[in-house]
Amino acid sequence: MTGRMESLLQDLQGHVNSGNIEKGKQVLQQCKLALLEEEDDDNETNTNRVRAQILEWGVLLSTADGDLEAFALNMAQLQPYYMQGIVTSQKNHITGLNLLHLLVENRLSEFHSQLELLSDQEASDPLISFPISLERKLMVGMYDEVLTMSIPHASYQLFMDHLLQTVRDSIADCMEVSYQTLKLQDAAAMMKFNSVDELQNYIANDRDDWLVSSADGTITFQPPPTTSAASDIPSMQWIQQSLTYATEMERIV
Repeated sequence: MTGRMESLLQDLQGHVNSGNIEKGKQVLQQCKLALLEEEDDDNETNTNRVRAQILEWGVLLSTADGDLEAFALNMAQLQPYYMQGIVTSQKNHITGLNLLHLLVENRLSEFHSQLELLSDQEASDPLISFPISLERKLMVGMYDEVLTMSIPHASYQLFMDHLLQTVRDSIADCMEVSYQTLKLQDAAAMMKFNSVDELQNYIANDRDDWLVSSADGTITFQPPPTTSAASDIPSMQWIQQSLTYATEMERIV
């Protein structure tokens, strides 16, 4: 690696660590252009490791920027180097982020394919075991534990925020078929909102077909039935079972 490349990598690392996103993007592009101009040295493994490190910092930069499209692009470019056996000090961190990204996007077949490539030692690293544990808790509907898990690195927060939305959407889908009406306060508690106002914002943005009555503080999911419904149906148990079955079907597919 030339002195210029080493300097650029240090600059890129510094900008990412300091949160200077725009400057980091500029240096990342300079790094990629420099790689195209630089001739391969006699040590191909060393050259590929440098390329992998640049892309790893690109992954971290896109995570800090909240740019999932750039994250996926950098990961797609990085994966071939990992497949070649390139090992870097940040590989487990990047792998954990990628697993979390796949989990958030519900790409469970790819998630489990990635797990099969990991050694026992890699899977035991907290940066990787976190998304593995998260997936297991999601599978059995342990949402309270999911939403209170401590992330192993600040960079994971982006995906946890998206996961919270996914969890809420899943709960909302099941509420629609489990209840005809529900108190706003109860719905807010089920969906882990801090207040009814947060729930109402969610309804306005994502569930505009829900009918909210301010008079009695209820949500109506569907027109009242012509016959009385049984009052002893264990709705919360039904919700958890439905989510578990849906997850298992996704795993089978």
